Amino acid sequence: MWVVNTRSRKQAEELDVLLEARGAHPVSYPCIEIAPALDAGPLDAALRRAATGTYDWLVFTSANAVEAVEARLRALGIPASSISRMRVATVGSGTAAAVADRMGIDAELYPEEHLAETLAGQLVAMGARQVLVPQAERAREALVRILRESGVEVEAVTAYRTVLGSGGSDVPDLLRTGQVRAVVFASPSAVNNMAARLEREDGDWDDLRKVCIACIGPVTSAAAERRGLEVQVLAENHTIRDLVEGLERHFQEISEKESVQK
Repeated sequence: MWVVNTRSRKQAEELDVLLEARGAHPVSYPCIEIAPALDAGPLDAALRRAATGTYDWLVFTSANAVEAVEARLRALGIPASSISRMRVATVGSGTAAAVADRMGIDAELYPEEHLAETLAGQLVAMGARQVLVPQAERAREALVRILRESGVEVEAVTAYRTVLGSGGSDVPDLLRTGQVRAVVFASPSAVNNMAARLEREDGDWDDLRKVCIACIGPVTSAAAERRGLEVQVLAENHTIRDLVEGLERHFQEISEKESVQK
C-alpha cells in the first residue's frame, strides 16, 4: 500500500517509520518546508524580554515554534533555563514533548483537546496576564484573538515561515495511474501547498478524491474539506501514531468488508 507523506523532509521520518512497520510504502512528497523568519529582530527582542521576566506565560502552538525559539536562544547566548521562570503552555502533548526535549522545560498546560481555542480559554481561566506567542508567519488568529478579547496582553511574534516544499516522488503520475492508496496531511499548510504543487506539476486535484485522505486534527480536516476532499481518517489526538493507527483500522475495515462480500 502506497501512502503519500506530505510532511517536510525534517519531519517525515516518524511517519515513514510507522508506515513501514505496518507494511505500507511511504511516498515522499514534501508540501511544506520550515524556514526562519525573514526578520529575527522581533523574536530576538521578545526573547530578551522573556529572560528578564516580562511575561508570565510562554505559549507554543507547534514543535516548529519550539525549534525556532531554541535556535534563536542559542544564537543570542541566552540559556533556556533563564526563561524557565515563565509558565509554559502548548497546543498538544507532542509540542509539550518538544519543549522538554529541546529546552529541558516541562509544559504546565497542554489541553487534551488540541485546539488553540481550548488552550486560550484555559489560559484565561488560569489568570494569564502577559503572554508571549512565537508562531508561524501566517498563524491562525484564534488563540491571540481570544486572549486579547479576554483582556490578556499578548505579544505574538513570527518565529518561522512555512514555505512551499519541493522534490520527492512523481506523485501526480502515481495518483493518475492509481498507485496511491492514501495521502496524509498534518497541517492546513500541507493541504494548501499540495494544491499548489499539483497545479505546478500538471497534476489533477480530482485524483485525490479517489484515495483515502488522512488528517491530523479538525483544523487540517476542515482545510481539506474546504477544497472538496472527504476525510476518511481523522487523528483526534493530534499525533502521528494515532493517525497511522487510524489508517490501519480504515484499511482493515475495507478488507473485512471485501472478504464478507466474497
